[in-house]
Amino acid sequence: MTYVSFPFYLFVLAAFLLYYSMPLKSRWVILLGGSIFFYWQAFGSGEGMAVLLATVLFAYAAGIILQNTKKKSIFAGTILLVLLPWFLCKNGNYILEILLRRDAVNWIVPLGISFYTLQIISYLADIYMGRIEAQRNLAKFALYVMFFPQIVQGPIPRYHRLSGQLYQGHTFCERTVVGGFYRILWGFFLKMMIADRAAVVVNEIFDHHDQYVGCYVLTAGILYSIELYADFAACISISKGVANLFGIQLADNFNHPYLAVSVKDFWRRWHMSLSEWLKDYIYIPLGGSRKGQVRTFVNLVLTFVASGIWHGSGLRFVVWGLMHASYQIIGQLTRNIQRRMVRLLGLEEAAEVRIWIQRIWTFLCVMMAWIVFRAENLTTGVQMIRSMFRVQNVWIFTNDALFTLGLDWKEWLVLVVSILILFAVSLKQEKGVVFSDAVFRQPVLIRWSLYLVVIFSIMTYGAYGMGYDPQAFIYGGF
Repeated sequence: MTYVSFPFYLFVLAAFLLYYSMPLKSRWVILLGGSIFFYWQAFGSGEGMAVLLATVLFAYAAGIILQNTKKKSIFAGTILLVLLPWFLCKNGNYILEILLRRDAVNWIVPLGISFYTLQIISYLADIYMGRIEAQRNLAKFALYVMFFPQIVQGPIPRYHRLSGQLYQGHTFCERTVVGGFYRILWGFFLKMMIADRAAVVVNEIFDHHDQYVGCYVLTAGILYSIELYADFAACISISKGVANLFGIQLADNFNHPYLAVSVKDFWRRWHMSLSEWLKDYIYIPLGGSRKGQVRTFVNLVLTFVASGIWHGSGLRFVVWGLMHASYQIIGQLTRNIQRRMVRLLGLEEAAEVRIWIQRIWTFLCVMMAWIVFRAENLTTGVQMIRSMFRVQNVWIFTNDALFTLGLDWKEWLVLVVSILILFAVSLKQEKGVVFSDAVFRQPVLIRWSLYLVVIFSIMTYGAYGMGYDPQAFIYGGF
């Protein structure tokens, strides 16, 4: 049962009806029951559920212990024990096969383990630092960890922001529920019209990287950057939309990251809940930017190495993190040079032109890091980037070469138009336009006509068809 499956929305409908039929103070029980049911169905076996419940029970007890004692050794021990299942699941086989030359082990990998592990660590750290008090009700704590709209891919919630919303119960609010419906539709648009279509070309080029060089790699890099964003943003949009149906507001996770004017700005806009987590629980505890420039750069490198390790096992993820750290360090060291270049090129008054140059440059830097991230290993990623600069085969954009990558011209047309819609919407939202408010102000007939047009368009032009198999959400694999 995935977020884009029909059974999921039957489940959501049942939970929705039960939630608003219960007494206000008991509505959180429906969310807990629904979360347990969803996790059981989504994982498909009891082993993952057992690991998750054991982790919840341990974290619950650890929170109460940390509430009563502030010993650093106890805190460090609990964090290491919470990290252990994640570390074994995500890095155990890499260590066994690559480093120790041993046979791999068939680890039980609970759904969403990378996300709920960080969620639990932030909960325990906040208790230790006196920011929050431990939850004494085991069932309520389990709901905080397992809340079904966000357990698969986040956003990674903070206890003080989410817990009250989960436990207090909400009355039916048409505006909030309709807003949730908007977000779910937008998520389907991103997933079906963009991410899953782009994945066809991306997979073809990356899976046969020895056959495709030069501008093929550039095409794959651009499309993978878009695919990853559309796919992840789709899941987050659906998560936020489903939570809205129950009156709950999840944290924002994206703020148009490909409109960033620097890599530092990109990380303020991309996977914002993870960026905030890394800042609060790794970068700042290491000293942040308070201990001089060299120490700041070291802390930055360590933070991005941690981000790379969180995303996956293997050297390419560490290098991906180091690339982003290097981008930011180079950006800070060359600030004066950049200002001189702006003056030399006469761009001081042409603010709009300067911003777009910065956006394009930032996108290209991020895209090259994504190529390393997506490649099957570091060597392949480096070779693909090198071929992008060494092989000049721009004619693939003028002949029919792109139509041999898995999409015909009609499907390319749908993909390109959909990307342009996403781009236009992002630009408008960047300027403060709130589309849901504009739609909600329209008469009921116009609103529902618009809904039906969007639904019909997604059903007609989305990545459906004979043999269609919806791509799993990418970040669900992390």
